[in-house]
Amino acid sequence: MSSATSSGASSSPSPVPPALQGLRVLDLTRLLPGPVAALRLAELGADVLKIEAPGAGDPTRAMMQSSSDRVAGRPGAFYRLVNRGKRETRLDLKSEAGRNVLRALAAEADVLIESFRPGVMERLGVGYETLRAANPRLVYCAISGYGTSGPFVDHPGHDLNYIGYAGVLDQLASRDGTPILPNFQIADLLGGALSAVTQILAALWHVSRGGAGRFIDVSMAHVTHAHNIVSQVGLVNDGAAPAAGGGLLNGGVPCYNLYRTLDNRWLAVGALELKFWETLCMALDRPEWATRHWSLGQAIGGPDAAALTQELADMIGKRALEEWVRLLEPLGCCVSPVLTPAEAARHPLFDPQALAAASGGENEAEADDRFIG
Repeated sequence: MSSATSSGASSSPSPVPPALQGLRVLDLTRLLPGPVAALRLAELGADVLKIEAPGAGDPTRAMMQSSSDRVAGRPGAFYRLVNRGKRETRLDLKSEAGRNVLRALAAEADVLIESFRPGVMERLGVGYETLRAANPRLVYCAISGYGTSGPFVDHPGHDLNYIGYAGVLDQLASRDGTPILPNFQIADLLGGALSAVTQILAALWHVSRGGAGRFIDVSMAHVTHAHNIVSQVGLVNDGAAPAAGGGLLNGGVPCYNLYRTLDNRWLAVGALELKFWETLCMALDRPEWATRHWSLGQAIGGPDAAALTQELADMIGKRALEEWVRLLEPLGCCVSPVLTPAEAARHPLFDPQALAAASGGENEAEADDRFIG
């Protein structure tokens, strides 16, 4: 019998190259949506060239910059996080020399992403039609607040405005209906960055099969509105989206809710399906609660749901978060802590070193102390 390898030797598969290795991307964007879109392409292996204006460059270099970064003369963490893995150059697109360089770069690129106000690139003489003439395979993605056409084409805006128009901010509300100000940029990241990446990859697939390049018009407000799905279900069924605390997914049932713990932290109960709710009720030694579930006829937002939510809140409020996590997390009943960003950063889900430490013999209590509180 012959062997493909010599005695004592082992074969291992060759490293798989990144999916977008060799893809050339020009990033003319700033702030959050465009830079993150280009970042995601870079993470997939694309060669991303970030093009900034001369002088101070991208204004986000100084945005949320710490005092230590200012003293060291380096860009702030915001800029570094969303632009890591990219090359950088400076071009003055208001000069003919700068525009000539961009045209030459675009002639060899696969993708160009920009986030100027609609019409700016055309006025500079480097809009899609001009660049397409030099490179018919170019995928050109323009990210804007309200799209390159329509009644708000000239309106300025930021994430808060886009989610306000899209009907999303209305749904991010406390029980008295007061909207909250989220520290997560939904329109920028979902409506802008993620949508741009999705459409860019689709266009590249088209080009790879012999098709021409294309212009991609990403409107952050429109994409965010399209993703407001649960509210749209309410419009179809009832003519209105559910009020805060009155729907299946926004506080109208005890099995899918937030509960304050003894130490003033929060526990997220997501036992939406009956099997998870039954497991939770058994763990809480309240088997009689198991039949009080929306799938068994409990009215969503109704009096029994409200009463049971209060009963569960009273129980959860008698123990600290760490105790509840230790009891319920291993049961797989869709119950989790509401972690702070600092806690999330060092949780085994996201921190390989923490995972290694947790797998290396720490007892359960030590692991809980490490990751919560």
